[in-house]
Amino acid sequence: MTRVVADISISLDGFVTGPDPGPETGLGTGGDALHTWAFSDDPDDRRLLAEGTARSGAVVLGRRLFDVVDGPNGWDDTTGYGAGEVGRPAFVVVTRTPPETVRLTELDWTFVTTGLRDAVAVARERAEAASTASARELDVVLMGGGATIGSALAAGLVDVLTLHLAPVVLGSGTPLFTSGAPRTLAQRSVIATSTVTHLAYDVL
Repeated sequence: MTRVVADISISLDGFVTGPDPGPETGLGTGGDALHTWAFSDDPDDRRLLAEGTARSGAVVLGRRLFDVVDGPNGWDDTTGYGAGEVGRPAFVVVTRTPPETVRLTELDWTFVTTGLRDAVAVARERAEAASTASARELDVVLMGGGATIGSALAAGLVDVLTLHLAPVVLGSGTPLFTSGAPRTLAQRSVIATSTVTHLAYDVL
């Protein structure tokens, strides 16, 4: 069974970006500190990054995050999904209107205009097809942004929540958890490294 895994880096005060994120400013003021772990040499950080991206059959993201990663200061050969750890999964973007142009044309983009639930369903189909082709189980990964993951949790679409808790207090930015239906979590694992604390929960 294909799992839906919400995976995101978060500050100690609950923000997944710093203040003023956007296509020109990336993750906002101080936001890059959230992802220090993804570029570290710590062996546990490297292992978890490799394992997580290797299981990615399809990746879901919201339009605001797409505009950041596809923007002029977004992904490149060294900072793309998984930082070069794996091949390139399918990417499914939740949006009201598809963009007129895409900078990262080498990636497989699908734009879903009928809502998050439909986007997850499309991603599940892509992940299941990739699983069949590779003869191994692959996940749907919700990579953000915060509103997309928060909405997916509230809607009961998430099987596993993985948080990378960075030792930084941003003060403001994009919160991950806002008002929504309460969810019960069961702790799966806790791994502390030199840069971050990796937390994994089953969503019950």
